[in-house]
Amino acid sequence: MLAVRDLHLSRHGRDVLQDIHLTAHPGRVLALIGPNGAGKSSLLGVLAGALAPNRGEVSLDGRPLALWPSPALARRRAMLSQNVQLDFAFRVEEVVMLGRTPNGRRHLQAQDARVIEQALQLAQAAHLRGRNYLQLSGGEQQRVQLARVLAQVWEQDEGPAWLLLDEPEAGLDIAHQHDMLRQMRALSRRGYGVIVVLHDLNLAARYADEVALLAQGRLLRAGTPEYALDPQALSKIYALGLERIDAGQGRWMLLPS
Repeated sequence: MLAVRDLHLSRHGRDVLQDIHLTAHPGRVLALIGPNGAGKSSLLGVLAGALAPNRGEVSLDGRPLALWPSPALARRRAMLSQNVQLDFAFRVEEVVMLGRTPNGRRHLQAQDARVIEQALQLAQAAHLRGRNYLQLSGGEQQRVQLARVLAQVWEQDEGPAWLLLDEPEAGLDIAHQHDMLRQMRALSRRGYGVIVVLHDLNLAARYADEVALLAQGRLLRAGTPEYALDPQALSKIYALGLERIDAGQGRWMLLPS
């Protein structure tokens, strides 16, 4: 499992995260939600080991992240950040190949090629093979970057792998948004742990097993979507009246009241 305990993070003299206790489990999708500035991306960065907390501990399988060798940690978790910048005219498959770097020479080129192909297929980006990455649209680039992080943790021979995704649906059309989250849910059923920052509350309601609601750097609710996406709590946090609407077949949606 991936856990934070008594987490505090300050950046540029401002408290970004305060007193966070949260545990994520492999085989499940955890969505981080909350208004702008709530601390979602910062929490994801701490969970990835990209940001060091001022206080508290982050652990993977009960072992503090600081004690993990960098190559081993890179093979266990991959993070997709917002607005990944790449200034070189790599071909699409070369970008995805970057995700294989933590594996060193542990795998033959033929095995890497197989993983790259499968990751591109899963990210619905296989048709972009051979294209100049810089000439792709924003949504196409996002799918290629998703394939890159998938390729990084494709094997799970060292333990359950983790995908940490910061607004991965940004720039995607509605069909690709739903397909991407369906794929992440399917990967979780294969043993992956998935933690995803989402702004769309209804995507969180539909695809997450658990939801963590943050506001002003604090964790307010964590649990099932039915519990965490409480309309009254959300209405107060977002300063917008919201209500839960029955969408049929056991599903529901949140809409402005």
